[in-house]
Amino acid sequence: MSHLRWIILIVVLSVAFVAPQLGDRWLGAIERLAARLAARKWAAIVGVALAAVLARVALLGVFPVPVPVVHDEFSYLLAADTFVHGRLTNPPHPMWLFLDTFHVQQHPTYATIFPPAQGGALALGQVLGHPWIGVLLSTALMCAAITWMLQAWVPASWALLGGVLALLRFGLFTYWVNSYWGGAVALAGGAMVLGAFPRIIRRCRARDAVVLGVGAGLLANSRPVEGLLFCIPLTVVLVGWLFSRSSPAFTFVSRRVLFPLSCVMAVVLLFIGYYNWRVTGNALLFPHVLYLRQQCNCPVLPWQKQYPPVHYSNPQFQDYYNVRFRQRFIPSWDAWKHRSWRSAQAWWQTFIGATLSIPFVTLPWVVRDRRMRLLLVQFCVSAVGLLLVIVFEPHYAAPMAATLMVLLVQAMRHLRQWHCFGRRVGIGLSRVVVLAVLANVPLYVAETIRQPPLAEAWNVSRARIIKHLEATPDSHLVIVRYTEHHTVDEEWVYNAADVDHSKVVWAREIPGQDLNPLLDYYRDRRIWLLDADAAPPQLKPYSSDATTRSSH
Repeated sequence: MSHLRWIILIVVLSVAFVAPQLGDRWLGAIERLAARLAARKWAAIVGVALAAVLARVALLGVFPVPVPVVHDEFSYLLAADTFVHGRLTNPPHPMWLFLDTFHVQQHPTYATIFPPAQGGALALGQVLGHPWIGVLLSTALMCAAITWMLQAWVPASWALLGGVLALLRFGLFTYWVNSYWGGAVALAGGAMVLGAFPRIIRRCRARDAVVLGVGAGLLANSRPVEGLLFCIPLTVVLVGWLFSRSSPAFTFVSRRVLFPLSCVMAVVLLFIGYYNWRVTGNALLFPHVLYLRQQCNCPVLPWQKQYPPVHYSNPQFQDYYNVRFRQRFIPSWDAWKHRSWRSAQAWWQTFIGATLSIPFVTLPWVVRDRRMRLLLVQFCVSAVGLLLVIVFEPHYAAPMAATLMVLLVQAMRHLRQWHCFGRRVGIGLSRVVVLAVLANVPLYVAETIRQPPLAEAWNVSRARIIKHLEATPDSHLVIVRYTEHHTVDEEWVYNAADVDHSKVVWAREIPGQDLNPLLDYYRDRRIWLLDADAAPPQLKPYSSDATTRSSH
């Protein structure tokens, strides 16, 4: 947040503290209108989902459909293309050495290393016209699931507010909706689990048990480790409730809850085992675990042993895994504190920020709420689990964001009732929080529009080259040449699921590696050489003489 925004926020908060009823005539009318909409719970859920889609589509002129740039995005897009082809994985390619790339498994099958849920969402979008449509729909599902979840924990009007805050926080400007590796699917799963939990205890309905099972399935197929930590406290309490005196008869609970939940979880576990078997050849071996063994050979938990580096023919792998990744793992207390602090900062900036931190001044009152104590325990368990992993990205914490949304809305409720010196100042402060979040939308758009145009990014150049080559009648092989000082984040070599039937195939030039087997395999294609580190990147017809000179 810029200094000007801080100043404006402090001034507005001061005014709200001094004159909490300021604008009550108009703001009160808006709140009463929103309360009437919120009372129609399913209308509120559908309305938030539609708003998520329409609002982001309305911003396409400023924030166009994203172009993949991160390694993970290309891997998720490979999963989507694989699923669209009616497969869970692909056979290994005979020229895999030249096609090998980050976060993609080449053996025993050619597939993404990530769980399939995000790839499934992108596959739905690809069927509908573009993978990003899947991102948009998963964002809408996330906002709807959060609203539905909150309706089980707080009054309907506050649940609607929480759904709108989630939309404004995650559904417009973050990388969750503006990339292909966001956390909307996992957050939707967490919200479904957390929304079904109190409904099961209150009503013992089979449909809530099914929703809980589906939500747990989404977690298991998107963020399995974080999802497991998220579910452990709820499972312990649910089991305790089943055998408590306050629960209905066990046979009734078994028929209405345990049986449908068990059926859904059995299907989930069977799918996970079958997916693992198809991709890795072992139902109990996850693709990501296999990839870490094959490629990384580096621990992901602080207490694990650090193994000797793997030798790679590919210099980019050498740089990424043996230099950059191993630098993250330094087995010391100071290094762990530094990593944890940086992870906490990234988490705070993504999920809360300065404005949404204001309601948590009422955290002592939230802690006293008996219904919130389970969520506080769950939040702490999830947070500790995340801090024990060396690598952190904010979407790893997507499941616990569902818990955070309940705690945030409850903190807002306490803030609204806050009195100071006999004056009800909380109503003004709570309104300022909501208005500040809303005001961030036009401010962010205006800042983006004012930014000077930048040079074409490498990923945009890559997309432009693909579009140009696909418009020609020929099929193409693009051999990518990197310099010694290439930035490994800028990886050009990614291919579709059906490599040999793609219009454009990407391969890498490996120093000291004979290219003739690759050239012979693709002898029916037009062959190009891409100098990826030129400014701008240069695509030119392939010349064996130039390649020979370069290798020497």
